[in-house]
Amino acid sequence: MPHRNDTAIWSGLFRISAESGQTLQAQIRQAIVAAILDRQIAASMPLPSCRILAEKLGVARGTVVLAFQQLVDQGFLVARERRGHFVNPEVLASPPKPQDRPAALNSDVNWKAMRKVAASEMPPPLKHDNWIKTTYPFVYGQFDPTLFPTAEWRECNRMALAVLEIRNWAADMGDRDDPLLIEQIQARLLPRRGIFANPDEIIVTLGAQNALYMLANLLMSKGTKVAMEDPGYPDARSIFRLAGADIFATPVDEQGIVTSAIPNDANFVFVTPSHHCPTMVPLSPERREDLLTRAQRNNQIIIEDGYDSQLIDQAPQQALKSLDRAGRVIHVGSMSKTLAPGLRLGYIVASAELIAELRALRRFMFRHPPANNQRAIALFLSLGHHEALVRRLSSAFDERRKRLSQALGTLMPEWRSTEPAGGSSIWLEGPAGVNVRGLAEAAAQRNVLIEPGDRFFDRTDKPTRFMRLGISSISLQHIEPGIRELAGIAGRTRAVAA
Repeated sequence: MPHRNDTAIWSGLFRISAESGQTLQAQIRQAIVAAILDRQIAASMPLPSCRILAEKLGVARGTVVLAFQQLVDQGFLVARERRGHFVNPEVLASPPKPQDRPAALNSDVNWKAMRKVAASEMPPPLKHDNWIKTTYPFVYGQFDPTLFPTAEWRECNRMALAVLEIRNWAADMGDRDDPLLIEQIQARLLPRRGIFANPDEIIVTLGAQNALYMLANLLMSKGTKVAMEDPGYPDARSIFRLAGADIFATPVDEQGIVTSAIPNDANFVFVTPSHHCPTMVPLSPERREDLLTRAQRNNQIIIEDGYDSQLIDQAPQQALKSLDRAGRVIHVGSMSKTLAPGLRLGYIVASAELIAELRALRRFMFRHPPANNQRAIALFLSLGHHEALVRRLSSAFDERRKRLSQALGTLMPEWRSTEPAGGSSIWLEGPAGVNVRGLAEAAAQRNVLIEPGDRFFDRTDKPTRFMRLGISSISLQHIEPGIRELAGIAGRTRAVAA
């Protein structure tokens, strides 16, 4: 246990950093709470005085005074006149005993044999854990902190934490969603895609991936046949396979999925028609009509993922759902790519009967997405912040795409790409013999992050010459030098291979 005046040890308990996202006062409180709950401070041991601790930590005395007072109010500390601050003995009333710690497990359970699905054997997601510290992060699906609407998001969270608002979301809502959020999705997001739905035709999910998992759980089983774009969204493929479905890889060309290649006996067709994942080509009007006609004729259900659809040069294509007159299209949307991927908020638009079943299923999974987040996002939409954000992102991404295309044309002319009408990535095809896996590994060593394209293909002989470059998290000024660095690495890699 530290002595009151042993300031070196005390300061070791307080790891204060100016780079932390927390205030200095909050960091001090967190450190004291952790030390108390970890039994590093005895109830009989006085804490250093506010003056001494402030001097040791290099902070204002008032900061420590406020931190101590907050902990007194919370019952972690007690203030004794002329003696200082002590740990409240009630907090340490039942200290854990060393002998109470359970021994290390020595289990002989064969969990691999007991599992019913092999989730861990599905293709893993591409992880760039340190992308934010990388100089040239050409990664997809992350955000740019400089474009995040910090002030607007704080405003909405403050509003959601008002006393009257808390009463609206703090109770268990069962299988319901925040009515204001449903209203805003109905009035603000869907009409932008040409979709007009009733409230009972919308359900909120924990992102688009959660939406696909719920649909697969409810509608698919062993032997279900799903036609999917190839190349296509790898996680959707894995989700459907975990449900027992058989996947039919359907080719893609410059007009999107080749509808004539979709098997007539497929039960479902999964498509990304606004921006094909990963090539970014839109599904042509003729193919859209043919897809809907085939679905009606063959009794098929279409699952439409609105992949990157909010970011199509400020004038998004109409969703496939907007053309659906037979109720055969299930539309999956998300706000992750516009607001922040960490918020995990998406939605499904479908017939009221299906939405009712999804609500019943969701109730057994997690009842509903966190209601406080739903209310904050509903306020964000209602105040026009999302519309303004989409315009800002579309403008920024358009400028970045142009800069990327120019750099590629100048520095990597042997790589072919299709200029997308918006979105946050570009798909590239390299010259014959290129192995992008090796290129990605070499590039990562030089602070350049790229995404190999082989993971998008559903075949044993996966082509190795494709890659996807994201632009959502790389600054405009880093694009050209990043491509210059990548071009040099690609040249050296090919020279070694030759």
